[in-house]
Amino acid sequence: MAKILIVEDDEDIGDILCSEMAKEGYEILRAYSGTEGRSLLGKDPDLILMDLMLPGMSGEELLTHITDNTPVIAISARSSIEDKTDLLERGCTDYITKPFDIREVKARAAVALRNSSKKDRKGRLSVSGIDMDTDSHTVSIDGSPLHLTRTEYAILKYLMTNSGRVISKAELLELISKDTPDCTDESTLKVHVSNLRKKIKTALGSDPIEAVWGIGFKFN
Repeated sequence: MAKILIVEDDEDIGDILCSEMAKEGYEILRAYSGTEGRSLLGKDPDLILMDLMLPGMSGEELLTHITDNTPVIAISARSSIEDKTDLLERGCTDYITKPFDIREVKARAAVALRNSSKKDRKGRLSVSGIDMDTDSHTVSIDGSPLHLTRTEYAILKYLMTNSGRVISKAELLELISKDTPDCTDESTLKVHVSNLRKKIKTALGSDPIEAVWGIGFKFN
């Protein structure tokens, strides 16, 4: 069963989260501060539920130390659109406002875990019906090869690796810069993403890449 790291300094809220998520069969890691949460990243959690206003290290700071594409759901009393947008841009997979209904937390956690892409030992990614071999740099859908340009492949790789998470255009450009020196600005990025989406929709019959207005892209 999946392992969930819960980072919450409020003892009552943290105990509820731990107890209720454990009832679902998840293995629980508990942290009371951002600093403690960081130390537990080495335990390789499959999902992180965290508050933002934490002692020692804030939730925003903790996000910068999560570098292995682990899905993160922020649970906070902050409720403005600006706060939510900022957290999504920083790398959060989802955002739940306090006070919360535990049923919603469970449902969103299940979705985040289900959508999280895991790379196996053979260097393969498989998300939403698309299979990628990162060793041979090939992509296939239902066994049929999907022919992509170097730039399209790089974009798809990072979107699949971060499945379920909104990636800003600036972040995506930075991620692929080493692999695709021809894609240097948002205008050319949009063209490459558009071409990629057309190829996937033709082969798959649907388009798992979502354009998030004003932010970037998300692989569903």
